Amino acid sequence: MSRNQVSVQRLIPVPAEAIFDLLADPARHKDIDGSGTVVGARSGGRRLKLGDSFGMDMKMGASYSTKSTIVEFSENRLIAWQVFAPAPLNKLFTGRIWRYELQPKDEGTLVTETWDISTEAFTSRWLVRRAMADSTRVNMARTLERIEELLTKS
Repeated sequence: MSRNQVSVQRLIPVPAEAIFDLLADPARHKDIDGSGTVVGARSGGRRLKLGDSFGMDMKMGASYSTKSTIVEFSENRLIAWQVFAPAPLNKLFTGRIWRYELQPKDEGTLVTETWDISTEAFTSRWLVRRAMADSTRVNMARTLERIEELLTKS
C-alpha cells in the first residue's frame, strides 16, 4: 500500500455474489456504512455497472451531498466508485476512490476494502490523509463487520 491508500480485510462466511449484490446497490450503502456519515442514496434499487453514477446524501457535522461514478467493475469480484463533492468543495475535497475486492475462499469471501486518495484533489490530499487516515481504517473495519452481520443474521 502507498501512503495514499488504506486497506482493511475480512473473511466473510458468505458467497461473493451476496456481498457484491449489497455493494452494487447504492440504496444499501447506508446499511453497511461503518462511519455513520451516509444518510441515504438519492437513487437506489438498481444494480450498478461500470460508468454508472449515483448520488448520496451525507452528514459529517454539516449535511452535504456527493456524486459517485463506478470506475472499476468486475462482476462479483471488484467494484470501485470515485466520489465527487459539489461546488465549491469540488475544488478541495473530491476525487477519492472506494474499492471493494472480493476473493472467493473455501470458508467464504475475503473482502478487501480500500480507501484510495491518490486521485484526491492535489490541493487537499495531504490534509485528507493526515486528518482522516486513522479514523477511516477503523470505519472501514466496521463496514466489513456490518456487511457480515447483514448477510449472516438469521
